Amino acid sequence: MRVSSRGTVDPFIVMEIAKEAAEMEASGIDIVHMEIGQPGTPAPEAARRAVAQAMEDGAPMGYTVTPGLPELRARIAQLYGEWYDVDLNPDRVLVTPGSSGAFSLAFTSLFDPGARVGIGSPGYPSYRQILKALDLDPVLIETKEEHRYQPVPSDIAAHRLDGLLVASPANPAGTMLDGPAMQGLMQAAQEAGIGFISDEIYHGLHYENRAVSALEFGDDVYVINSFSKYFSMTGWRIGWMVLPEAHFHRVEKLSQHMFICATHASQVAALAALDATEELDAHRATYARNRALLLEGLPRIGFDRIAPPDGGFYIYADVSGLTNNSLALAREILHEARVAVTPGLDFDPDRGAHTLRFSYASTTEDMLEGLERLGRFMALKGAVPA
Repeated sequence: MRVSSRGTVDPFIVMEIAKEAAEMEASGIDIVHMEIGQPGTPAPEAARRAVAQAMEDGAPMGYTVTPGLPELRARIAQLYGEWYDVDLNPDRVLVTPGSSGAFSLAFTSLFDPGARVGIGSPGYPSYRQILKALDLDPVLIETKEEHRYQPVPSDIAAHRLDGLLVASPANPAGTMLDGPAMQGLMQAAQEAGIGFISDEIYHGLHYENRAVSALEFGDDVYVINSFSKYFSMTGWRIGWMVLPEAHFHRVEKLSQHMFICATHASQVAALAALDATEELDAHRATYARNRALLLEGLPRIGFDRIAPPDGGFYIYADVSGLTNNSLALAREILHEARVAVTPGLDFDPDRGAHTLRFSYASTTEDMLEGLERLGRFMALKGAVPA
């Protein structure tokens, strides 16, 4: 039968590497995972306990109202006061099936087919694939090192954009927009009359200065967040978005038809996770140790051109001195060093052949072992002295 051109999207290359690594593990080969952006920790104990108790009590776990459990929306709104000193009305909070559901809702609400939506490159690959699937035009903005791999206000006019999506901390570079940079982008978008979306799913995972939220500088913005990263709940598929009051009902109606609601059990877990600060901050301390290890260890073994990672749990390295085919290099590292890393082609179709992403979301023991294996691999290649 005939198919739609909208279904023609690029593969998610990191998942191909992960699949290959899993096949090797199934055959008995030990692999150190530095490819997937997934915490190596489970959901907070309180979150797991809350769901178990609800099940024990015979809770039906049926549909919730589309915007989400009222108590969860209220607690998310409270978080903005705690983290950013923003007084947020819970009526602007919509709970979603992961941040992926939120992006689909945001793109559908803001843009007509053919709209030009700017995204920084390097950037999260699913942005452009979701945009393509919705018959929108993803416009890759080739960001620069001097701009910390983030868009700048002049990009809006230069690329004739209908919308702009920013991510801070960014995936894969880990860089963050400071207050003036975020405010400048928002002001430029407002003056141009275009949609503005702020991806804040790595908030909470900062190591020096905290991440700023777009909501600190105005309400004319779609803010998207998730329980996957800081809250360590990837597989629970639960996220949220904060909307301008005038947009809330239109997005709610879209969500009614596209998703009905986010998973009830995940909402119960998420509510409990929001108060698991001590446990979650301990996780962040582990990532901070891992980050420090890689920032010291990777340059020592030959990966010495890296973006400055302010947040998240990735290090993005320029490996142009080693290869012009990052996918081939990633596969070579996987099979020879038994370390899974992500080729940059996922994040930057033009320059990604010369970059790799290293995730430090796993255990500190894994990071130490990964550095040891990578060091031996680089020595055998002659990239560093043995």
